[in-house]
Amino acid sequence: MNCFVRSFGVPAVKGEEKYVDRILDMPVELNEYMQIKDAVKYVGVTDRFKDVIATFDVPEGETPAGFERTMSFEKDGVVRVDLERNISYDKNGELRPQNVLFSADTANVYEVAPISSLISNLTCNPGIIYDLFINNPDANIGHKFNTRDEVMTELARILPPGVDVSVELNDPFEPDFDKILEECAKFRDIFSKYRIVIKVPHTGPVNRDNVGQLLQGKKQLDTRFTDVATEDALRGHNLALKLHEAGYRVNFTLMFEPYQTRFALQARPYFINTFLRHRLKQSTAINNYLALYDVAKDDKYLEELRGYLIDNDYYAPSDNDISLLSVEKFSRDLIKYRHFNDEQGRDGLDGMRHNLRLLKNCNMKDTRLIVCSMEGEENYPDIDKLLTEPEFEEMNKKVVVTAEPNYIARFTSTNQVISYQRRFMNAANGEK
Repeated sequence: MNCFVRSFGVPAVKGEEKYVDRILDMPVELNEYMQIKDAVKYVGVTDRFKDVIATFDVPEGETPAGFERTMSFEKDGVVRVDLERNISYDKNGELRPQNVLFSADTANVYEVAPISSLISNLTCNPGIIYDLFINNPDANIGHKFNTRDEVMTELARILPPGVDVSVELNDPFEPDFDKILEECAKFRDIFSKYRIVIKVPHTGPVNRDNVGQLLQGKKQLDTRFTDVATEDALRGHNLALKLHEAGYRVNFTLMFEPYQTRFALQARPYFINTFLRHRLKQSTAINNYLALYDVAKDDKYLEELRGYLIDNDYYAPSDNDISLLSVEKFSRDLIKYRHFNDEQGRDGLDGMRHNLRLLKNCNMKDTRLIVCSMEGEENYPDIDKLLTEPEFEEMNKKVVVTAEPNYIARFTSTNQVISYQRRFMNAANGEK
């Protein structure tokens, strides 16, 4: 037996008739219906329901995507329907087609439109906003957009209500938290409190005093990533937690090694990230140097490996004379930790597996894992296969896969699409 809000057969709260018209076909569990049907006198909506409808341009008779419709029964005999932010839902409280959600890494307003109705999140960090769009003449056609706020405003116009927008702070080292709140409030005003997510980076050994080293000369930090003050290492964590306490959802980012994640979850993030591309490329390079050394027993390969580790910030520039024995041990331990030579990690997804296992035991039901930074012919197909493994099927609802729109689009097609289109279009044109 199917029950709906209209099944109660009672009038709407006076003045809320047009709102109630939007949820008359909302399903009600049979046991809940039977428990309260005789006590229900009116149907109404919450103040948040009204605010959501006022915030977005929602057609009559509908509720917007990005919201779960929930119901409560009040002691005065009123059943009230609320709209709670949940990007797993499409319009009218229907779940999206599948549990795994998709996101796009772009601020290019011209490529957002084709994908906007198919994603649940958009991620914009300073590199994406400035390097890849505003300052890229091939993308920012005619240099129509000159500031971040102009880009954000246009994205807010294009994106539907069901898409969260993760926007990264320009300066995570700003010591005045009130100024950070001012920046966040600007984002909230542009996208609404329902869509905005503040992206906070883990900062490691980088702080306000040494960040200038990354902006000049060789652009390298003069210290190892492991030589970090506690205050610096936890700045991103504390900033994420303070923003959470200020009412913002937080995308806590720059999780490259799975051992970072467990403590990062203490900051109560809405999104947590696992990065793939550069970590896998670096694992491959390090493993190749070790393999060459194993075959040739020539120290030049360990010397080249030491240089590679310095160039990629595993070591500091001052480590140029670190012993080759230390280089070899560090590298072999790293490859072992990353499971690079076994089935848990040869596809570069050991971090993703680890993080999904952590989230399985996480007490924050809304926290999701963003799988990001991918490239090549194997990354996405390997992710797709991993998510069908029995161990991770129940965790699909915790996953958001994000990439540049063109990378995602590439995996919508195969060679057989061309073959079949050739056959069908020739048939349609009368050829045999």
